[in-house]
Amino acid sequence: MRFLLFMIALAGFFSVPSRVQGGGSSEELRTLNTDTITRSSSENATTVLDPAHSGAESQESIDEPVALVGETDALPDGQDRLEYLVPELEGNLFSVGSGPRSFRNRLSFSPGFGRLGNEPLYLFRVGYNPNEWLGWEAHVGHNRGDSVHALFHFLNAQVRYPLPFRIQPYLSGGFGIVMVFPGNSVNSDPVTENALTGGAGLELYLRDDVAIRGEWRRIGVFGRDPFTQKSTTYSYGEATLGLTFYRRIGS
Repeated sequence: MRFLLFMIALAGFFSVPSRVQGGGSSEELRTLNTDTITRSSSENATTVLDPAHSGAESQESIDEPVALVGETDALPDGQDRLEYLVPELEGNLFSVGSGPRSFRNRLSFSPGFGRLGNEPLYLFRVGYNPNEWLGWEAHVGHNRGDSVHALFHFLNAQVRYPLPFRIQPYLSGGFGIVMVFPGNSVNSDPVTENALTGGAGLELYLRDDVAIRGEWRRIGVFGRDPFTQKSTTYSYGEATLGLTFYRRIGS
């Protein structure tokens, strides 16, 4: 019984509002909030009317335009917010610069497709031009046939004379390896042979950093005659078409 009375008294003690911890009746809290808002409004009004605060700083605050929501999204004269990776292309998407093409310190990325002999060929090339007339290019190609397929890895040199036109011819030659993988229908082991290649190409520039590229080359693969086992050379014609994307590095 004493424990029950003690619990009732303890519950009554904690149910009394505490002014120290921010308690109080709702009427008192409403009065306190009203006084605070009134005092803050009076201080702001005093600041605005005080001549000491009506100097240049206040004038700058008044003259400063206030941007409303949605106003920053619209530009005059129907302009858009498109930012060009190459600033020179703004308003001249398919134009080329005047004078000879500049190839110094340029990287190139060139996917393409074509035919090697009578079979389809898919390739990707990455190049770099240390000066205006010479470029080095790594070449990876896949020739898929009915009975065999081959992988080509070449390092080519490109020689050109820069011209002030959209059309740019060049010569190409290089050395690499060819890996031939016979299919299930051929009872043979994979072979790896050295190869030489040489040919010519032509680029048609859509703009200064993009060109359509066509190329014809002759590939000579060094191997052995299957009947006499003597060294011989197998020759194939390669014709490809692709795109070249240029990016300048350095100054």
